[in-house]
Amino acid sequence: MNWNRVVLAGVLSGIATFLADFVLHGVLMADTYKRYTEVFTQTQASPLKFLAVSIALSICIVILFAKTRSVWAEGVKGGLAFGFWFGVAIFFLNFFSPLVIAGFPYFLAWCWGGIGVIDCLVGGAVAGAIVKR
Repeated sequence: MNWNRVVLAGVLSGIATFLADFVLHGVLMADTYKRYTEVFTQTQASPLKFLAVSIALSICIVILFAKTRSVWAEGVKGGLAFGFWFGVAIFFLNFFSPLVIAGFPYFLAWCWGGIGVIDCLVGGAVAGAIVKR
């Protein structure tokens, strides 16, 4: 495993998923979040914190991808396959929120699950392009 490529892929995947989340959560879902002030009452956090978390998580996920690289197809196609299956796992994790957050609507869990799949596809495509077999 080439650690330089893994870390580079993790950082670039983190940046790509951060940008995707900005568009999906910050633009497309913004009006939806405003309708649920009883659920979303926190003050805004620094975007740099979200970027740092996105990069840290992406590095960990790319390590998993690199360790299982031989299972996936070459290039972006393999990254997309990994991203899809990882995203499906993330999708089901989003259904925990309605169970523990009062007033959290189920349709938001579906939205967040879909966004999670999109994030994983984006991150997987970047990882697949950089991390070779």
